[in-house]
Amino acid sequence: MITQEQIHSLYGRDVYDRDGDKIGSVGQVWGDGVGRPTWASVRTGLFGINESLFPLTNVDLQGDRLVTPFDKATIKDAPNVDADHDEPLSADEVDRLYSYYQLDWDDNVRASQAAGADHSVYSAGYQTNASGGTAARGADDAMTRSEERLNVGTETEQVGRARLRKYVVTEQQQVSVPVSREEIRLEREPITDGNRDAAYTGAEITESEHEVTLHAERPVVNTETVPVERVRLGKETVTEQQTVGGQVRKERIEADLPDEDGRRALD
Repeated sequence: MITQEQIHSLYGRDVYDRDGDKIGSVGQVWGDGVGRPTWASVRTGLFGINESLFPLTNVDLQGDRLVTPFDKATIKDAPNVDADHDEPLSADEVDRLYSYYQLDWDDNVRASQAAGADHSVYSAGYQTNASGGTAARGADDAMTRSEERLNVGTETEQVGRARLRKYVVTEQQQVSVPVSREEIRLEREPITDGNRDAAYTGAEITESEHEVTLHAERPVVNTETVPVERVRLGKETVTEQQTVGGQVRKERIEADLPDEDGRRALD
């Protein structure tokens, strides 16, 4: 249950639904005929002037969050008010709210609405009317201007995989190899004193033959496996500049001043 002393801490507080989804932020707070905080409006858009209303019954303050037992869609489709005016809620508006959220009227609130009693102001920024509805704004009549900013960071993602694969190819190679062979060479020499004894050895007239074996080299091809190099995968980090962009929204404030014609835009 939100107390009267907690009302001023609600302005601008983020509103979340029962599922944890953010709905918006608190714009205005209304009290009942005896000053109890009963309704609050939530800004569900940036540029719209209307704010959806939701009951403060059974809401829960969790840190800087205001958690309502209703879901986001229900509150966004709820009856709304013009955020440019601080007028108290009328009896018809309160009736529509109770009917929309299927809530039961409190007897004291019903009696206050029916009697049209005027109640005293409980704190700065409140105002009442004959219906007993009380609207509350910030006590300093200030408006907060907000804007979005880009938060840029980096994340690591997998962009590819590399692997080493070894396979066998067959190719032709030609190599020149020197080979040698024996050839017959016929040599004739005259009879001299040096070979006379050998020449006259044996029979005078005979038939004979001599056989000579010739040799030659031929190429022989064999293969052997030898290591020639080692290959490995290595990684290195390369840093480069990339430009990113995005759309951001900014609130602008216009002031209607009595001594100036038109509106003044405040940046």
